[in-house]
Parts: sequence; structure tokens; C-alpha cells
Amino acid sequence: MSVCHAYAAASADAPLAPWSFERREPGANDIRIDIAYCGVCHSDLHTARGEWGGTLYPCVPGHEIVGKVTAIGSNVTSFKVGDLAGVGCLVDSCRSCESCQEGEEQYCSNGMTGTYNGGPDGVNTYGGYSDHIVVDAAYALHIKAGQNLAAVAPLLCAGITTYSPLSHWKVGPGQRVGVVGLGGLGHMAVKIAKAMGAHVVLFTTSEGKRTDALRLGADEVVISKDREQMKAQANSLHFILNTVAASHNLDPLIACLRRDGTMCLVGAPEHPHPSPQVFGLIMHRRSIAGSLIGGIRETQQMLDFCAKHGITADIEMIRADEINTAYERMLKGDVKYRFVMDMATLQEGAQ
Repeated sequence: MSVCHAYAAASADAPLAPWSFERREPGANDIRIDIAYCGVCHSDLHTARGEWGGTLYPCVPGHEIVGKVTAIGSNVTSFKVGDLAGVGCLVDSCRSCESCQEGEEQYCSNGMTGTYNGGPDGVNTYGGYSDHIVVDAAYALHIKAGQNLAAVAPLLCAGITTYSPLSHWKVGPGQRVGVVGLGGLGHMAVKIAKAMGAHVVLFTTSEGKRTDALRLGADEVVISKDREQMKAQANSLHFILNTVAASHNLDPLIACLRRDGTMCLVGAPEHPHPSPQVFGLIMHRRSIAGSLIGGIRETQQMLDFCAKHGITADIEMIRADEINTAYERMLKGDVKYRFVMDMATLQEGAQ
């Protein structure tokens, strides 16, 4: 066993604080990664504060993990010591169900094992707000050298959450694609959809985000509160990726879809969206869908795609002891566009 220093929540109403625990030594199929950076996801906050229910405490969040391999098991051939590696939202699955066999481990019929907050057997797992992690090599990702490693970290959740549906619905040249919301997910969706060759339309409630949206690659910016701007987009979009994690009326966005168009939801609101009007769907054979991260194979594809196209997240670096302030700022939308924790600062507080 090895001592691991971390930041953890002891309960739903407790701030994250330094905590130490023991991780297993690498087994035959495992690798150890010394964590350099960990992105801060809204899911981290929801889980740490018990807002989704079922949180196991102490809770060490973090599933946007990048670092260097420092040990490998005897059976591991896919990594070597010194490699850059990443860990995303899952660290295991049943490996035998149809989804796992098809490389869609995130939809494991028996329940994937999350990087933090445990798996189907109720045993807690501890995430990336820590100095190292031990993971089965089959659930680790290869990171190409020469990139801004800190800015790569959010790709392990925000990147794959947006890449997967864009890839599944075959977004590409000749398509008009809407992205709803310009936050941690939305800014990645704009970059990736643009790199896929689509004409990107960003929907936002804030005029103040227009300049940034265009800088990130949007071809058009629509203020969704403006009826005339929304009317101008009617029946024009092949696909919409809705990243907003707050309850809102879907009908005006559905009206922007062409016949056979799909709006995919990846934001998880605290309260359900109002039910859409059925006629908005049936009159043009439109669809509403959902998507959850991606499997290991697709996550590697996403990392390779982003490396090829020079795509990383726009980040703000924080110290480990700034995590509680970062959570409060994240609730206010006060980040462009993803906090990333510098794990070199962890030992200073977690003694």
C-alpha cells in the first residue's frame, strides 16, 4: 500500500480539506500515475455536496486526470514508465455485457465503476484530487507529448462528453450544428464541432459571450432570448448539442431543427426540463436524445483527434487549497472555462 495525499469532502456540508489514505500497489494489470493536473468538473461539486444522492464519504472527486506513469504491473505492455497517461470518468466495468464488449463501457449493464464514488459493489473509489492513482491499464489513456498538459486534463470529461455525441451523429462538413451554452462543455463543443468541419451556431442567453464564442470557432452567435434571432434559425440545423445544466424550455430550440434533426442533451439539470410540445417533434420527425461521456476506445480517439487539431480546453489554474473557492465561483459561472488543479501544490496543504 502507498500513502496518498488528497483533498476530500468528509460530508455533504463540509468543505474539501486535506486528507490522506492508502492506495493499493499496482497489480499485474495496473499502472500507477503520479498526477500532475486534475480538472474540476461540475459533477465533482454535485457529488461532493451530495446533490445527486448516493455519495460515499469521504469523497475525493476528480475525473479529469493527467500525469506520468511511475510504475507498471508485470502484464502491462501498453504503457511504460515515463509515459504520459490520463484517467477519465471510469476505471472499471463488468467487461462482459453487450455494451462493454462493444467498447461502450460507460453504458455497462452492470454499472461502470466511477473514478470516484465507487462502483456497483458499493466499494468507494477515490479520484484525482490526489497525488497519485493506481488504475487497470485497460482503463487508462495515452496522452501525446508536446501539448499543454494542464489544458488537456478537461478533455477527459468535458472533451469526451461533447465529442461522443458529435461523432455518434456524424457531424461534419455541410452540416449546420447548434451548441447551446458556452461553459466548460459548450466551449469544447464549439471547438470540436468546428474541427469536424461543421458550421457552428452558438446559442447563449448572454450577449457578453458573443466575442468569446467567435474566438473559439463559432460561425454565428444567437441570443436565445431574442425571438427574432431564434426565428431566423427555424428549420435550419441538422444537429443541436445542448450543454446547459439548468432546466429550460426546449421548444424554441427544437423549432430550429431541420426535418430529421436531433437535439442531444448532455447537461444534467437539478430539476427536469419542461416537457416539450409533441407537435414540434412529430411534424418534422425531430428527435431528442441524450449521451453520457464515452468508452475507453472512443476517449482515446477523442484525445488523438484533439491532439491532431491542436484542441485543448481554455483553463484557469488553481492551487489545491483554492478548491472550495473554485466551487463557489463555478456555481456563479465565474470561470473561462475550466478550473484545473495544479497537483504540485497539494503536498503543501495535505500533510
